[in-house]
Amino acid sequence: MRIQLSEHFTFKKLIVFVLPSIIMMVFTNVYTAVDGLFVSNYVGKEALAAINRIFPMIFILGSIGMMLGSGGSALVSKTFGEGRKQTANEYFSLIVYVTIILGVTVAVAGQFAVPWVAKFVGAEGLTYEYCVLYGRFLLAGHPFFLLQAMSQSFFITAEKPRLGLAVTVVAGVINMVLDAVFVAGFKWGLAGAAGATLTSQVVAGVFPLIYFFSRNNSLLRLGKTGFYIKPLLKAFTNGSSEFLTNASAAVVTFLYNYQLGKIAGDAGVAAYAAIAYIVMIFFSVFMGYSIGCAPLIGFNFGAENKTELQNLFKKSLLIITACGVIMAALSEALAVPLAKIFVSYDEELLAMTVRGFRIFSVAFLVSGYGVFGSAMFTALNNGLISAIVSFMRTVVFQIATIMVFPLFWGLDGVWAASVFAEIGSMLISAAFVIAYRKRYGYC
Repeated sequence: MRIQLSEHFTFKKLIVFVLPSIIMMVFTNVYTAVDGLFVSNYVGKEALAAINRIFPMIFILGSIGMMLGSGGSALVSKTFGEGRKQTANEYFSLIVYVTIILGVTVAVAGQFAVPWVAKFVGAEGLTYEYCVLYGRFLLAGHPFFLLQAMSQSFFITAEKPRLGLAVTVVAGVINMVLDAVFVAGFKWGLAGAAGATLTSQVVAGVFPLIYFFSRNNSLLRLGKTGFYIKPLLKAFTNGSSEFLTNASAAVVTFLYNYQLGKIAGDAGVAAYAAIAYIVMIFFSVFMGYSIGCAPLIGFNFGAENKTELQNLFKKSLLIITACGVIMAALSEALAVPLAKIFVSYDEELLAMTVRGFRIFSVAFLVSGYGVFGSAMFTALNNGLISAIVSFMRTVVFQIATIMVFPLFWGLDGVWAASVFAEIGSMLISAAFVIAYRKRYGYC
């Protein structure tokens, strides 16, 4: 059953529409975590620590695709809501072509920057070699990574969320199978894990191009376009909060690694890497819901349908609250078995990881509100407010807590920093939601 952006959404219909996006984001993080699982168990904690040190750079650069995907889909869905279908497709085409150009440019320049970045993040000896190896592999496929990240949002705008999910699942299965073959089977070590990831990104990046260039029954089709500077800038500004979220996450990861390196050495960095893999799988539920719901908000904003905006807003708050409670409870209950998947080979590291994850998981009770608040303002084409919410959540609150809390609580202060940062994010999001409720009419 194809659900259109223009429909009225009951709880059932809303969940059915956003579920592919949630599964897509969860699955994306699952197969990313599988990389870490194989690296940790077959290569060692030095390699796992190396990934955690160099991956922030990859994530910052990959955020360009997420920025153009979220910001561009907000613009395109709003344009569809206004009834300008041809213009919407021209904007879509322009965004895709610009993404490809940026991807190729970054891929080439990044090859020269990787060694410098590895030194900057404190990698030495074997860890440095691993950082350079992994970084150069993944940057080689950067254009495909950007297309993969961008297409996740545009498949939803095209009313094809299930197709986006299918592409992600196929790419993820390829990644996991090749991890087993290259790392566990052929013993290619970290290069094998990087090669598996690169292959999956090529698949997930090429398919959307083929699909949208071909005749299809979706709302979107790649074709001729002009160079529309204002809409392109609007896509960048709309998605600036998503770029900021992911770019600042890389900075925060560096600070976590710095603090943990001082307090607990490479073991602390490895523990954080394992926790981060697990946390992102849970956290991706909020991300997936927000990505899936954003085109609905953007369309109804463009159509000036305030009644449906109110309906979507109220139901979203209830769904996010329920998900937060469920995830926090599951995290506390499953902390030991989840940690054992990554670090069962080291009892001290296992104990550190379990305790850290249990403290981290309290944040699930409140973190969804900040994520949804930022995504909602992006969908409403208010990139400034979205960016402010994101900046406060991912930069100001995170940096303040990670730098201050360890001074008083040591290692536990590192794990607790995220909890208090998310509480601050919830409060700032609520303040903007209340301040702009009359302007947009969502409540």
